[in-house]
Amino acid sequence: MTMKADVSTEAEGPLGGLQSARSTLRLEQIANLRALGIGNHIGLPQLLVCGDQSAGKSSVLEGVTGIPFPRQDGLCTKFATEILLQHSAVEQFIDASIIPSPIRPDEDKERFTTFHRRLHGFEDLPMVIEEVGRLMGIRGVGGNEVGPAFGLNVLRIEFHGPVGLHLSIVDVPGLIAVPNEEQTDDDVETVHRLVDSYISNPRTIILAVVQAGNDIANQSIIKKSRQFDPDGERTVGIITKPDLINQGSEKRIALLASNKDTTKLKLGFFLVKNPAPNKLTKGITPEQRQKDEIQYFHTSPWKEQLLDPDRLGVLALRKFLQKLLNTHIEKEMPNVRKDVRELLQKTESDLANMGEERDSPSKMRMFLTRLAMAFHQRVTSGLNGTYDDIDMAFFASHHQHPSHRLRATVQNLNTKFAETMRERGGKRRVVSDDQSDIDLDEHDNVQIVLSKNQMKMWIREVYQSSRGKELPGTYNYVLLAELFHEQSSRWLSIAEEHMHTTGSIVRDFVEAVIRHTSPDQSVSDEIIELVRISLHENMRHAAEELQKLWDQEWHGKLHISNIQGDIERFLTGLQQRVQVNMTEQAYDEALSGLQAYYKVAMKTFVDNVCRQVVERHITRPLPLIYSAEKVARLSDEELCRIAGETLETSAKRKQLQELRRNLEMSLQELSRSTVA
Repeated sequence: MTMKADVSTEAEGPLGGLQSARSTLRLEQIANLRALGIGNHIGLPQLLVCGDQSAGKSSVLEGVTGIPFPRQDGLCTKFATEILLQHSAVEQFIDASIIPSPIRPDEDKERFTTFHRRLHGFEDLPMVIEEVGRLMGIRGVGGNEVGPAFGLNVLRIEFHGPVGLHLSIVDVPGLIAVPNEEQTDDDVETVHRLVDSYISNPRTIILAVVQAGNDIANQSIIKKSRQFDPDGERTVGIITKPDLINQGSEKRIALLASNKDTTKLKLGFFLVKNPAPNKLTKGITPEQRQKDEIQYFHTSPWKEQLLDPDRLGVLALRKFLQKLLNTHIEKEMPNVRKDVRELLQKTESDLANMGEERDSPSKMRMFLTRLAMAFHQRVTSGLNGTYDDIDMAFFASHHQHPSHRLRATVQNLNTKFAETMRERGGKRRVVSDDQSDIDLDEHDNVQIVLSKNQMKMWIREVYQSSRGKELPGTYNYVLLAELFHEQSSRWLSIAEEHMHTTGSIVRDFVEAVIRHTSPDQSVSDEIIELVRISLHENMRHAAEELQKLWDQEWHGKLHISNIQGDIERFLTGLQQRVQVNMTEQAYDEALSGLQAYYKVAMKTFVDNVCRQVVERHITRPLPLIYSAEKVARLSDEELCRIAGETLETSAKRKQLQELRRNLEMSLQELSRSTVA
């Protein structure tokens, strides 16, 4: 059983002071949060090694972690790999598991989550990686002829043993410049999206592996680093393959490694030399690798470049990364706790809004009854105008949604209706002769604008066509009735418009209340359909009531109300006017009578429309259109149709419940201390 990692020689050396219980605890906490899938929802502090294909990324990773990753067929570059190293002089084991992608189906997640392998040694790693690739359905692995070339799941390798350091690092597939026979355009896009999903996390330290022989500014990982880390605050440059550059280029590479070139990073660069391919094939010990690397940089032409020894070789890089990760995790841990708590609160709120699981008619009826009670409370507050009694947030949004404050909106509509009736209700509107800006005898939306003399001419025409046996200077009741009916002919259309406008506002208010109290859209849609029938009936009754009022005005006898004020206004309008011409006196009296009666009748009509049409039939019945009594009368079939959970809702509830459990476990994990 080969358990020894390639970095164990450092256990008692410079890294000994870093092997603290606190470092181990922090790494375990972050690793456990990632295993619970929390990293899919909030950013977790991590080191990410990434670079272009063939940049020497795997060799760097092996030098840092001491794990001899297989190079045949590029298995390790087919999916992200999380490596957790924890130094232990007593307990030694190597475990492999899979963290499923959040977008995979539930059956795949269960299959991946149950995958656990304990390795006898690192010689088992190629077999395990191939098994994981086959399980993920990676094309070209384990006989898979179809499927994606790259996976979105994560292989987790956890090593406890004499590794000499505590480190967690994530490896992702190398960036592909152009597609080829084995890697399609979709594969290229998949890798770029995968890398972006990691480095876009502001808590990710980017270990950008770049080849010394290529222009650094044109390498994909540097471009991505500039995109997601424009200030270079969380990017470490790792320059590889300095032994393959053109002779004479050493000074340029030395400037870059010294962070003095045009591309600068606040965390700086490291210069490493990977073992030659033939040595890797034959096998090379970590001690020999370090010896060869030190010897290489201490010979010409590199010794003349006066490079910082703390920035040369994988040993220096490993020390730096250990310290960097410890500092980074300690800095970010309070924010991680805060994010976990906030996400847990939001998740609990989302679950509370969904209500308890509705898997039986009794639970469905209870759910709808509670919604009906919430509906009744908000509708009653809206009708009474008591907007601070309950759910102030709903009524506070009246600037964006005026209909939410229903009573205020209806009162304003009634006022506007009264003003319209007063100013535009009459078919003929008399203006003074000196209003030169008004074109007389013109139709203004079916209203005729004319002068007083023209008004008299119209009365003369009607008078002459309606004369009976009355004496000169008088007129019969038919004249006043015809004048009034003609003058009030627009009332019905104006009242109908007011009725429909109010009905539309009420409908919007009802739908807003239903959607506000029931965040489940499918349930809201069904309840809206249920109450829409009642709203339609209310509007039908309102229309019938309006027609009755109109019939009374149009076909009934002329009458005024018994209110003393109305009677006095009517009598004032009928004051005698001295007129020598008896016919002219009849015209004047008819005009005075029309004006007096019209004013009083219009006020009565407006009041009746507001009270008997709008209030009685449109607004007052609202609390009853969706009530607990109505829910109690629903059949089981109706309950299932209205409140039964859809497959999407059930899946969402399951996801939220699982997330809540994982978040609660995460908070418990984060509360652990080194004392415990």
